[in-house]
Amino acid sequence: MRVVIQRTTEASVTIENKVTGQIGNGLVVLVGIEENDTDEDIEWLSRKLSNLRIFSDENGLMNLSIQDIKGAFLVISQFTLHAKTKKGNRPSFIHAAKPDIAIPLYEKFKKVLAAVSACKVESGAFGADMKVALVNDGPVTITIDTKNKE
Repeated sequence: MRVVIQRTTEASVTIENKVTGQIGNGLVVLVGIEENDTDEDIEWLSRKLSNLRIFSDENGLMNLSIQDIKGAFLVISQFTLHAKTKKGNRPSFIHAAKPDIAIPLYEKFKKVLAAVSACKVESGAFGADMKVALVNDGPVTITIDTKNKE
């Protein structure tokens, strides 16, 4: 699984002119799923996101987790995170999981993330044409790949 997370003070996702998910302080999580992703990837990533200390404390230092600030997640499926651009000018998405694999993993990720973090998890809809709006706080933007645990 590959994610791009952005710390936010407010964010929303709109599908067909209807807001389907909205949060205040928290993290927008753009998630791309590969065919070889597993339940282990979901568990590891959920724990990492829940405990990542990227929110400011009273001294302005990034020492607090999303749990500490009682924040929320806005999870958006994004197969384009697996784009390969080595050849030509049109990206290839060959490593992105097909919907029959990706949808169950995406749904499980949202449930496990909510259980592990005890935070609200809002989301878009898998495969939908979504409009995502956010105020990137900091800005803080981090990429995490479960296949490259740095």
